[in-house]
Amino acid sequence: MADDLGDEWWKTQPAGAASSPEASDGEGGGDPAMMQQERAPVPALSKKTEQPKECFLIQPKETNEDATKTRKRKKKKITDVLAKSEPKPGTPEDLQKLMKDYYSSNRSVIELEELTLPDSCFLKANDLTHSLSSYLKEICPKWVKLRKNHCEKKSVLMLIICGSAIRALELIRSMTAFRGDSKVVKLFAKHIKVQEQVKLLEKRVVHLGVGTPGRIKELIKQDKKGGF
Repeated sequence: MADDLGDEWWKTQPAGAASSPEASDGEGGGDPAMMQQERAPVPALSKKTEQPKECFLIQPKETNEDATKTRKRKKKKITDVLAKSEPKPGTPEDLQKLMKDYYSSNRSVIELEELTLPDSCFLKANDLTHSLSSYLKEICPKWVKLRKNHCEKKSVLMLIICGSAIRALELIRSMTAFRGDSKVVKLFAKHIKVQEQVKLLEKRVVHLGVGTPGRIKELIKQDKKGGF
C-alpha cells in the first residue's frame, strides 16, 4: 500500500527522479547547461610562477696600473708638446691674436680696434739664436748709459713680465751678463708682500723689474701709494 509508512518508497524511484525539490514540483528536470557546469571538475591550482631572477654584471676591478695609465694619458706637459713641435720665435701677430681672442666675448668691434697695438710698440723678436743677455744687448745697445743716468725712484727702466715666479727667477739668473751692476727687483707674490715691494721701490733706485702679471697689476693699482 502506498500509505504504508513502513514501505521505503524512495528506494523504488528510478535514477534521477530523486532530485531537488524544484524538480519534483513539476517544473522540469533543470537546465542541462547548469548541470554540466556544476559537474565540471575544478581545475587544479597551477604551480606558483617563478619570478625572473635579477642578473648582476660583475665589472672587472681596476688595478692600480690601469688607473695610473689613465691618469697619465689625461696629463699633458708643455715640454712634451714643445718637443713634438718645431720652436719658432714669437711675432706681434701672436700677441694681437691672443688679445683679440681674450676680449672678443665682452668687447665691441670698436673697442677691439682700440686695443690694436701699432708696430712701433714691438721690438725685433728673438730669432732663437741669441741668449737672453745677448738679445737684450741687441735691442737695447745703450743700456749702460741709460743705467748710469737713471736716478728716479718708484720706477724701473725695463720691466719684464713672466708667466710664473719660477720663470722670473730663471730669467734673472740668465741675464747676469746684461744687467751688470743694475739693481733688479722681483715683482711676484711668492713670499713677498705688496707693501714690502712698495717700500722697496720708494727707498732705492731700481733698473730692472721682473715679475708676474698679477703682482704688477696690483702695484699699478697702488700707484699713488708707491707703485709704478
